[in-house]
Amino acid sequence: MKEDKLGELSTQLAVDVLSLVKELEAKREKIVSNQIGRSATSVCANIAESKYAHGRADFIAKLEIALKEASETGKWLEMLVKSDYITEERYKQLNRTCSTIRILLIASLKTAKANR
Repeated sequence: MKEDKLGELSTQLAVDVLSLVKELEAKREKIVSNQIGRSATSVCANIAESKYAHGRADFIAKLEIALKEASETGKWLEMLVKSDYITEERYKQLNRTCSTIRILLIASLKTAKANR
């Protein structure tokens, strides 16, 4: 169940961030747009890869990478709102999704590590 929710949320975050990247590039913002695009899509990719992991250790490793990338994405969002590239409202919407993903990843990792 959590993995399905994670998959849905991570896909939505990646799609929303890719849309944001297009807008940022139109404003000639290249540095953060590149970084946030990479980190948000990495969250999605690692969660997807975890479903076909080669065992529990690989599963945990993929989720840990996704968690680190979600944390990075949150930091880029914070920088974008503080530098007035995105509105506070847009920040809250994207950060809410990102935070939910982190919460679900932490819970999934605790469960996976407890069941080793």
